[in-house]
Amino acid sequence: MNFLMQNIEDLKAMLPQLQTLRPQVDAATAAIAESLLAGGKMLAAGNGGSAADASHLTTEFVCRYHNNRKPYAALSLATHGGDLTAIGNDYAFEDIFSRQVEAFGRKGDVLTAFTTSGQSENIRRALIAAKKSGLTSIAFLGKDGGRCAGLADIELVVSGTITARIQEAHKLLLHTICEMVEIKLQMAE
Repeated sequence: MNFLMQNIEDLKAMLPQLQTLRPQVDAATAAIAESLLAGGKMLAAGNGGSAADASHLTTEFVCRYHNNRKPYAALSLATHGGDLTAIGNDYAFEDIFSRQVEAFGRKGDVLTAFTTSGQSENIRRALIAAKKSGLTSIAFLGKDGGRCAGLADIELVVSGTITARIQEAHKLLLHTICEMVEIKLQMAE
């Protein structure tokens, strides 16, 4: 079996569905740009590879995506070892992100959450905490959205059964949003 060719074919089969997510991509772009331009911040969360995607996303705003511009406030909730281990130990692993949303999130901020299965309980609780705290929430979901479906203000659901292909589709959507937001940020500077 030629794994490279099979993976390329699997991804090619998934890409057309991403075109249907244009309204959600536009809405996510607007929400992030409006929040950052108003002095808000982006919080991002995910587990495993999705934690890396959350960190990748926030880095694109703290540093830059393509062009030199001023930095914007963005914080990955998956990178603070002390917070994660204390909350996991003293409360529960399911609360590692919701507790941080409560601590760092303010009305007008944005939470961007990633779960390829849609089943991550800590992401589900973070989305609920975001709603309670007045944050706009964006969820990058996989499969059918799982238990997280219906909890975010903006949902980018990539249906599929292969986690790696869902992550690759999420990365394409993430980069597209970063590019579009950066243009809006630069136009406002």
